[in-house]
Amino acid sequence: MEIGGIFSAIIIGIVVGVLGRLVVPGRQRIGILMTILVGIVAALIGTALAAALGVADTNGPDWIEWLIQIALAAVGVAAVDRVVARR
Repeated sequence: MEIGGIFSAIIIGIVVGVLGRLVVPGRQRIGILMTILVGIVAALIGTALAAALGVADTNGPDWIEWLIQIALAAVGVAAVDRVVARR
């Protein structure tokens, strides 16, 4: 992975993490850095999952890949929030 790929993964992770956080109802007790980390992980896993399903490379925007990434980020934010809430 090149430097440009790392930067784009971070930027996409920020966007996906914030969108995933907006999808989860209620107030989350996790910080923005944890949201970004969850978003980066969700973006990477979502890209791999979309590639496995054959929807990663389409003509135009990859809406299905984005939806997969945002859904994974929402699940990740909710899971991390529950872990933080139990402490």
